[in-house]
Amino acid sequence: MSSDSPKILIVDDEIDILELIEFNLSKEGYQVFTANNGYDAISEAKKVRPDLIILDVMMPKMDGIEACRQLRALPDFKTTFIIFLTARNEEYSEIAGFNSGADDYIAKPIKPRALVSRIDAILRRNNQQEGQSGLKKLEISGLVIDPEAFLVYRNGQKVVLAKKEFELLYLLASRPGKVFTREQILKSVWEESVIVTNRTIDVHVRKLREKLGDSYVGTVKGVGYKFEA
Repeated sequence: MSSDSPKILIVDDEIDILELIEFNLSKEGYQVFTANNGYDAISEAKKVRPDLIILDVMMPKMDGIEACRQLRALPDFKTTFIIFLTARNEEYSEIAGFNSGADDYIAKPIKPRALVSRIDAILRRNNQQEGQSGLKKLEISGLVIDPEAFLVYRNGQKVVLAKKEFELLYLLASRPGKVFTREQILKSVWEESVIVTNRTIDVHVRKLREKLGDSYVGTVKGVGYKFEA
């Protein structure tokens, strides 16, 4: 294992699941760190600065939803990829996860090969994005959108966005007035290996409107979304 290998933090109170995921990711060459609850996850994340965090939802001391919310409030983790891992497949649980700033959602029971493939794809895409040039800073309708720093300013005030929220905003703002279909948004913002639904997009749009106001992202019923300059 190289010290340059991506760091992954796994957080789950079920030891069997921790060991299963840790074994499979370590075998692929990742640096793997673990925690048993949300409280310890925040402490461990501050120490190791992981590239990706896998969070269980139901845990003692602090659940994954609250841990994700607190991590996203810290500047060092606003663009860290966060995946929720849970046996709860109710709609409200998924929505709560995305509302707290999660990027993806994986249901138990774990399929190790599928999980490793998804993580490989996520990190590969992130590396490709970091290596891309030509993404320019956008200044439009009182917003400054800086893709290098992953920062957004609205009328001079910094607005903290999660990684997928930022990518969605940048996509829409890069072509003001253009209507992006849901399929185009999914292809551009989410990895092909990530299974997301229309609800996922809707939650992220709602979060953008909560943080920026309702005037920036418009809905075209039955089609998709657009940036309204």
